[in-house]
Amino acid sequence: MRQIAVEGAGGYERLEVREVPRPAPGPGEVLVDVEAIGVNYADCLVRRGLYASAKVYVGWPITPGFEVAGRVAAIGAGVTQWSVGQDVVALTRFGAYCEALVVPEGQVFVRPPGLTAVQAAAFPVAYLTAWYALELGAVGPDDVVLVHSAAGGVGLALVRLARRRGARVVGVIGTESKRAAAEEAGAEVLAKGPALWPALESKAPLGFDAVFDANGVETLRRSYDHLRPGGRLVVYGFHTMVPRAGVGWLRGMAHLVWSWLRTPRFSPLDMTTSNRSVLAFNLSFMFDRTEVLHRAIAAVTQAELGSTPITTYPLALVGAAHRDLESGQTVGKLVLVP
Repeated sequence: MRQIAVEGAGGYERLEVREVPRPAPGPGEVLVDVEAIGVNYADCLVRRGLYASAKVYVGWPITPGFEVAGRVAAIGAGVTQWSVGQDVVALTRFGAYCEALVVPEGQVFVRPPGLTAVQAAAFPVAYLTAWYALELGAVGPDDVVLVHSAAGGVGLALVRLARRRGARVVGVIGTESKRAAAEEAGAEVLAKGPALWPALESKAPLGFDAVFDANGVETLRRSYDHLRPGGRLVVYGFHTMVPRAGVGWLRGMAHLVWSWLRTPRFSPLDMTTSNRSVLAFNLSFMFDRTEVLHRAIAAVTQAELGSTPITTYPLALVGAAHRDLESGQTVGKLVLVP
């Protein structure tokens, strides 16, 4: 079968298509014939050697990817809840960029009815991230929340799920071309620019009950400053720390160091006196908590999963998918099709 492998940190040229033996499931495992693969920004960080859990759990070489949709091809000893031929989605701690994938049975889920394989591959990581972020942020009815990158995969999921909880959602987009998607999901949309923060103050004069931020140094401090007393800043990424496509190695390293030095450090004393909180997580460190995964999947499968904009790429053009995702111009989710 074909598999994408990365031997070491670098650019798109590091994503190599390889022919490898087809795997077989062991005890408690399921073999899935992969029909579609979700692409996430974390995959780009894995390729660049900047993703912490990739170093902890795998090292080099590594096959990126966290989510697939496909069909059960074989089951290992002791597996009772799955049978050959079932349409499923599956989560994996890396390794998804391939044509056949072995995963523990607890990380396999029934494909939501009515979704194609491409649609099904687009939702698990985005919606699990959004669901867990909203749990940390304790978002409830009548809360006013701010979602950065509101037209991305996680951003759209955050908007939809927060709206389902009865919250009012203000979403920030990078370009006007993304406005329609964020508005369709239910956000009051503002575009980045010099007038952004004054406009946000007019949207929430008392401050936001929760802010969801994966930008990193570009917005973290001001996001925190725009919380109301009792507000929660939920951090799930640091995208602006990563150099843009085409930047040379030396400039890229300088950008990383400068971003790290400018990343705000939040004082417990200040948080106590201002009644504001900072919460953060990395979903890939939680894949062994299958009870959380199943609660999250059960909570989101009735959401409007099929409405997320999706752009597909052949597996062999994975480099183009990474390039486009890093450009900051994409809307919704990107999906690889073997």
